[in-house]
Amino acid sequence: MAVNDKSDPAAEGATTASLRFGEQPLAQTVAAAGALRRIAGLLVSLEQPHPAVDTMIENLERWERELTVAAPPDSAPRVGPDASDTQRVYLDHAFDIGAYNPCFPEYRFDLLGPERAAGRIAFPLVHEGPPGLVHGGFLGVFFDAAVQHHSCAVGVTGKTRSMNITYRRPTPLLVELRFEIDRVVDESGIRSKARLLREDKLLCTAEVETVAAKLTGTRLGRRHVPD
Repeated sequence: MAVNDKSDPAAEGATTASLRFGEQPLAQTVAAAGALRRIAGLLVSLEQPHPAVDTMIENLERWERELTVAAPPDSAPRVGPDASDTQRVYLDHAFDIGAYNPCFPEYRFDLLGPERAAGRIAFPLVHEGPPGLVHGGFLGVFFDAAVQHHSCAVGVTGKTRSMNITYRRPTPLLVELRFEIDRVVDESGIRSKARLLREDKLLCTAEVETVAAKLTGTRLGRRHVPD
């Protein structure tokens, strides 16, 4: 089971409309990310070698060569005053990273307010640690991404200072879970307390402290337009 629909734009409000934290991913990138995540889950589930995998490996080698030619030669992100067209485009890392990067988890927000947020997530097979359970490191990635998404959506955010995770119960794979985030902003920064639950059972909590900076239309990344 996957939660692969994006957060409700109405829940995010108008604040996000003028904010940019990188270029938007190509539609092809989004489609490929979901397919790659699903394929990876199938690969780790195979009992025996399969001829389709041999064909896939051959194709992947050819596709890698073709895409290497098409991609910029410099893997540094194209940001800042010294940005160059030889560098790669920097994609938006504030919202829905998992939508275009198969290494990140996908989640959906149902509520995004200045002080509170809530949503849903189902972790895929590729995030497995112990049998049938989510690896603890992916829970950290999820909490960091979701908390920053929340803060960016309401227009006050900054770099993460600390994140403390407490594992209460094992977190299952392939099950829709819900999460809640409570957020306080003061002169010392932003303090977010996040919870991951299965029905009413608390699975994991995170306390995240970040810098508080008012966002005023930050723009990162720049997609190169061919001549």
